[in-house]
Amino acid sequence: MSTPTIALLFPGQGSQSVGMGRAFYDANPEARAVFQEADDTLGFSLSDIIFNGPEDTLKLTENTQPAILTVSIAALRVLQPELEARNLTIAYAAGHSLGEYSAHVAAQTFSFADAVRTVRARGQFMQAAVPAGQGAMAAILGLNLADIEAACTAVSAERAPEVVTTANLNSPDQTVISGSAAAVARVAELCKELGAKRAVMLPVSGPFHSPLMMPAQHQLEHQLESVTFQPARFPVASNIDAQFHLQPDTIRDTLIRQVTGTVRWVECINQLQLSNVTNYIEVGPGKVLSGLNRQIDRTLNTTNIEDPASLEKTLAALTT
Repeated sequence: MSTPTIALLFPGQGSQSVGMGRAFYDANPEARAVFQEADDTLGFSLSDIIFNGPEDTLKLTENTQPAILTVSIAALRVLQPELEARNLTIAYAAGHSLGEYSAHVAAQTFSFADAVRTVRARGQFMQAAVPAGQGAMAAILGLNLADIEAACTAVSAERAPEVVTTANLNSPDQTVISGSAAAVARVAELCKELGAKRAVMLPVSGPFHSPLMMPAQHQLEHQLESVTFQPARFPVASNIDAQFHLQPDTIRDTLIRQVTGTVRWVECINQLQLSNVTNYIEVGPGKVLSGLNRQIDRTLNTTNIEDPASLEKTLAALTT
């Protein structure tokens, strides 16, 4: 059997659930240490919110972002020694929006403490950038990207200065749009007229990955000035341009621009395919990215790790 080429995929906001990561916390000292470091770094018990909720508190962007990062890195810390014991190495990583920070922790671009502190602030900046109710996001299912982009362009021109743009290019069947609430609603309606299977308004607190997030982007740029970056240990695909980056200055720039830019997830996976990745492992809560991989290319060998049972299943798949 040839040695697998492994890419780690890290989920973003929307994958959270109360109780996530608890099984690893209970079973593994490496995972417990990550939760403790998050609590110590932030100065409050994030782990209590993760394990016990309530859900409305966990769903606050300023809590969701460090929570998903923490659960993802706890899972990573359990996975790494298992891979080393089998002489397996991580070749690449990618993360969806917030997950890009988890990918860079995995690549040792910056420390977990710096990452959890930064994404807590990132969540606060994004939450505060647009008053509640003024922005929105919607998932468009079953309509080609060109038609969605044309609808966004037409409605932005028609309703200026309101804006609406593509935010997440998740799969050939799923594109998320973001922007001013009325403009998003109009594009959703227009997409249904153009033949979309569904257009679903998302229960989010802001118009993420749109130009309306520019105040948050400026604040994050200042926040990242206090973070020490190192060259990445392995290539990480960037959301903003779907290219691999290793150097600190370039990585910092991509993370800044990501706040207002489109998440080019399909292109990130395509880049990994071109790099001959044989095994994709979603590390963290849920199976959102595993589901997107099936939509992008059903032949992709994708597993996930969110608890001891899924870890064992993934390890078995890597060694048989």
